[in-house]
Amino acid sequence: MINCYVGVDLHRNNFTYCMRSGNGAKEKVGKCPIRELNGFASLLGPRTALAVEATGNTLMFCSELKGKVGRLVVVNPTQFKVISQSTKKTDKHDAKILAEFLEKDLLPEVRMKDDLQAKIASLTQTREKLVQLRTVLKNKVNNLLAARFVEIKREELSSEKGLLKALSYHFDPITDIEMGVIVGQIRSLNKSVAELDKAIEDNGSKMDGFDNLRSIKGVGAKGAAIMLSVIGNIADFRSAKQLAAYVGIVPRVSNSNDTVCHGRITKKGSKTARTALVQCSLIAMRYSPYLRQFHDAVKNRRGGAKANIALARKFLEIIYKTLKNKWVFEDFTQFKLVKN
Repeated sequence: MINCYVGVDLHRNNFTYCMRSGNGAKEKVGKCPIRELNGFASLLGPRTALAVEATGNTLMFCSELKGKVGRLVVVNPTQFKVISQSTKKTDKHDAKILAEFLEKDLLPEVRMKDDLQAKIASLTQTREKLVQLRTVLKNKVNNLLAARFVEIKREELSSEKGLLKALSYHFDPITDIEMGVIVGQIRSLNKSVAELDKAIEDNGSKMDGFDNLRSIKGVGAKGAAIMLSVIGNIADFRSAKQLAAYVGIVPRVSNSNDTVCHGRITKKGSKTARTALVQCSLIAMRYSPYLRQFHDAVKNRRGGAKANIALARKFLEIIYKTLKNKWVFEDFTQFKLVKN
């Protein structure tokens, strides 16, 4: 039985903690350098519960304390606004709030990934930022050309041939230098993104469920790795609907009196995962008569854009069941499973 509640305000090099017991009758507040974390752990035990907000080094902090406390709670700061909206902002105060709310079991938890999932998720996030930067630079090339009445399709700049075409135009020395630098950066980003893609695919194959997802026609190595790095342990989700909400592919719901309105999707969670999900579902539709029929039925009623989202949600349900039941498809087009 838990009889001690600890709130931790974690920073890069140190952390402040508040220990509460006896319904707050006993309270101890202290500060500890990260390098002395093992010494701090000796103060804990199986009857201790500890809460810490999710930050950049929370995973490492929790890894060190795993098995040394009775309960470890990682708090979702986007859902727990008490600290961020408090008028009193000190490390001691923040740690105390975490301890108090932990004792009352009122803290919203966030799911922590294992080490491999976290590393692949980090690779994916880095890739997303590089792709965004590359898009900005491509737009800049397009703008430089358009300002001089030269038209080039945006998609052309995704190939080396298109980049060479952009460099073939010469205007003035200053603009030529700028164009050369930008194209050089795009080429460098292309190489970096390809390197990250290989790392994501190679390491993703080591995750549980990788072969199961790869047996689904339309799910490539990169798509499987990205989805698994986001989903983590499928046992954490009670249903496909809960997983869809986590990925952010469910509609916003507003309720006023007796009127319920469904809006656009929430877009909570990983944007990269949603993009991968939509892309994989559209590819899978080419091979699956069931998915094609489903998509066309929604498209006829509500249009292509909403049909794509509905298809992605339906495809995520298949992914959920595949991971939950450890399915391996022999023939996804006929929904035929490998016999054990």
